[in-house]
Amino acid sequence: MVAASITPRTWAVQRSLTLLRVFLVASAGILLAGAIILSSVLSSRLKGQVVDDARSSLTQYVDGVLRPQLVQHGAVVVRPQLSRRLVDDLRRRPEIVTVKVWRSNGVLAWTNRARRRIGHRFQLDGNLGTALQRNAAVAEIEIPDQEENAVERSLGFGRLLEVYAPIEDATNQRAIGAYEIYADPKRSDHLISANKHAIWAAVTLVFLVLYLALAMLVRTASRTLRRQAASLTARTAELSEAYAVLEQDALEAVETLNATVDARDPYTAGHSQRVQEIAVSIARELGLEGRELDAVGHAGLFHDIGKLGVPDAILTKPAKLTVQEYELMKQHPADGAKIVAKFGRLRDAVPLIRHHHERWDGDGYPHRLQGSSIPLGAAIVGLADAWDAMTTDRPYHRALAPREAEAELRKNRGTQFAPAVVDAFFHVLERSGAAERDPIRTTQRLPVPARSESQPA
Repeated sequence: MVAASITPRTWAVQRSLTLLRVFLVASAGILLAGAIILSSVLSSRLKGQVVDDARSSLTQYVDGVLRPQLVQHGAVVVRPQLSRRLVDDLRRRPEIVTVKVWRSNGVLAWTNRARRRIGHRFQLDGNLGTALQRNAAVAEIEIPDQEENAVERSLGFGRLLEVYAPIEDATNQRAIGAYEIYADPKRSDHLISANKHAIWAAVTLVFLVLYLALAMLVRTASRTLRRQAASLTARTAELSEAYAVLEQDALEAVETLNATVDARDPYTAGHSQRVQEIAVSIARELGLEGRELDAVGHAGLFHDIGKLGVPDAILTKPAKLTVQEYELMKQHPADGAKIVAKFGRLRDAVPLIRHHHERWDGDGYPHRLQGSSIPLGAAIVGLADAWDAMTTDRPYHRALAPREAEAELRKNRGTQFAPAVVDAFFHVLERSGAAERDPIRTTQRLPVPARSESQPA
């Protein structure tokens, strides 16, 4: 009982260790995913900030250079003689590749490259249309794969920073045109790349430190649990050994009590051992093994232990019992079951002891079970008990000869005794050669139990 209460604790410790390992692995996955997500978000924000800074810087510069020359009286006005001067001013920012100035109606007012397009009207769509309609600047780093970027692409640029900024009127409420600026993104790319690496390195370091700290905590907890598990295992082994010793001592005490029952009546000396031998032989013939076979053996040995509560005057009475005495005698199966139930090792034998006086036809006791509702082991012990009672001299009857006892079993097959149990008994008897002699007299024969149902032993 004590060992059984410790085992779940040991199992719980082992389960906790497993959960800690799972937690550590899961934490590694979660931290890794968190590091990747955080680094990606920060990198994306960094890129957006760099692009916004570049947009703001380029827009301010281009607007500072071009607005005084191109915006007059709230409109975009271009004079041909200004082109060279504007181009020279834009060259001061070498990252600027192309600048286009658009009127709000979609007419290209001025550009520093492919000036043959000046004066042509184009459809206002994409980022250019957005800048004009919303009066807001837009910037992106793009691959120049559109037809309108053919000039820039011919210059060998694989990527360009594209900025679209509105040209506002004097009130800053309305866009009267827009700047389209193409710039070399090399400087922005360098800033993004350098800071992205710093972000990834910092986030990785922080999450690695967190994981190592977590791993150290888990390792400490794991060591503590292992020590507890080892201590519990050792304690369990000690308690199991002590429990086994106590159980063996208890079983020996029960055997002593059981021997006391046999000793109270000289006519039943050795009765319990014989019943055990017969019952085990029948059980093996019926294919019982393991715990079921052990239960039959224990029940055969202790089936009459409940007679400890029966007075000697009744137990050894040579005459027929009165109704009151017989009712008292009929209590011994239930009393025996209560005694044996207190020992864990004998628990499987409890129902067999309680019901070994039940009859196949339902006229037995204590619960008048009938047919297959009677436990098979109880039916086996009941037959073994009856055989020994019939073939042993008792104060109230002489011992029957083997042939007479066999005739009684056949006569009561299907009424008092389970048919399958009777058949198994005779199979064992035939193999042992006991048909020609008393099976009680040899250890190779079947053992024997107590008195008949009308005059119980």
